[in-house]
Amino acid sequence: MKSLKFAFLLSALVLFISCSKDDDSFARVSVNGTQLTASPSDFTVGDTSDFNGDVDASFTGNGGTTIRMFSWNNNLSTADYNADVTLAVEGSFRIIVEDADGMPVLDRTIQGGSEPDSISGVTDSGASGIWTVTIEVKNFNGDGSFSLSEGN
Repeated sequence: MKSLKFAFLLSALVLFISCSKDDDSFARVSVNGTQLTASPSDFTVGDTSDFNGDVDASFTGNGGTTIRMFSWNNNLSTADYNADVTLAVEGSFRIIVEDADGMPVLDRTIQGGSEPDSISGVTDSGASGIWTVTIEVKNFNGDGSFSLSEGN
């Protein structure tokens, strides 16, 4: 009976170890309180945006890498942006914004371990309408935030 119990416990332990995750890294992006799940492979721009008005976003990671996308309604031809990060040396944050015609109006990266650790300004001028925003965090170990609002 003892050998049967031992065999059962050993089997359970092997199953637990084989199913455990060695890599606990993650990276998450949230916009206006909603965690983003749209990656480039399953993202399409439609007639409606995911977000209207000001965008306030945050991201956090424990060494993970992710790319997230969302659509944003911008009734003007520019947008004001601001991003700030606290991250380890090897990580990076990138924001890419495309106008309603799919033309890039912003492509900026903040690299860990270097200055500046924040960016802000006004995008290039583009076509108003539904803009696409791509957030890419690589080997991201830290946290940060970014905002977008209609420009002038």
